[in-house]
Amino acid sequence: MNGHDNKKPPLNVVNVIIFIGLPVAALALVPLWGIYDGYDSFQWLWALAFLYLNGMSITGGYHRLWSHNAYEAHPLLKWFFALWGAGALQNSILVWASDHRRHHRHVDDEVLDPYSARRGLWFSHMGWMLRNYSGEPDFSNAKDLQRDPVVLFQHQHYVALTLLMNLGLPLLLGIWHGDIIGTVLLVGLLRLVVNHHVTFFINSLAHFWGSRPYTEANSARDNGFLALLTYGEGYHNYHHIFQKDYRNGIRWWQWDPTKWMIALCQRVGLARNLNRVPDFKIQRAILDTAFMRARYKLEQAHAQCKGTETLREMLEREYQLFTESINQWTILQAERYERTKVQLSDALEEQKQQLQQKWEHAALHTRLKTLEYSLKMQRKRLGLLMEQVHFHQAQMA
Repeated sequence: MNGHDNKKPPLNVVNVIIFIGLPVAALALVPLWGIYDGYDSFQWLWALAFLYLNGMSITGGYHRLWSHNAYEAHPLLKWFFALWGAGALQNSILVWASDHRRHHRHVDDEVLDPYSARRGLWFSHMGWMLRNYSGEPDFSNAKDLQRDPVVLFQHQHYVALTLLMNLGLPLLLGIWHGDIIGTVLLVGLLRLVVNHHVTFFINSLAHFWGSRPYTEANSARDNGFLALLTYGEGYHNYHHIFQKDYRNGIRWWQWDPTKWMIALCQRVGLARNLNRVPDFKIQRAILDTAFMRARYKLEQAHAQCKGTETLREMLEREYQLFTESINQWTILQAERYERTKVQLSDALEEQKQQLQQKWEHAALHTRLKTLEYSLKMQRKRLGLLMEQVHFHQAQMA
């Protein structure tokens, strides 16, 4: 053990008021006012609108834009995220992103990961914020953000901005609607508490509950239900291995409104240079993990009963094919890089040469797609192989 459990740091009084006091107040006051005066659709709809504006400013702005540089944003979009992100009351962009980068670099480390899941569900959910575990802020991993004028402005004026977004706007809505107390309780208080815990689910539940199809090197998990609650952030196992991808849910059917928002912003000129991991790398990660699990299961099966040598040989042959595909892909990527350099340096060549380059590029693209398809087929064969292992175990049981 590292000794962090023996002597706990002092409580962070401000955070205790925010993260303990506000939920208690919401649990007491929201139902009481509902019984006394009630709420109408105007207040519920505005509470939902604020919830999504705050939440997607955290996921699309604080997280994918500033923490991971998954894409580039127009200044207008940055200001939008900075304002509504301040309304989420989860600290400034600079503090949030610096902590999150530290989390990714040292994930699951009980000392260096600010909200390590290894220290328990409660600690990773919100316990890490209730005491002064981190000490003085260290922004050495966020020098790029310190050069961003939007980030600096929000950091320097964070208290004023969060008061404006969390108290000022709900008060104005309440005055406009004619019910200040009800509007402030729903749009201000309840919305804020829900927004907090939706974000905290990613730090906590998404490291305990779900599947790990892409890597078992850390505790992050994919969970479709959590994705519904967290604007697409629930595909956390994928995110921890491919953190610079602007997507978390990579399949068309996976719920990731943050991804769709960023793609829409690109269409209207508010975002550009969206990072997208090649499908081959994704298939490689899945197969790497699948081979690791297959070897483990075959070792278990071999220990329980004999007669698995043929299955083990089949697995090793598949792994050899997998290794060859990876090597071919690496060679083709180097080829594509060299041809791209030639195209850039010889941009004014005659039309015949340009057509030849286009043909070669198309041929190279076809070969890459063929490799991607071969990995998908190999995943199916590996799945059938594992079905044979399970059948073999069942027969011997």
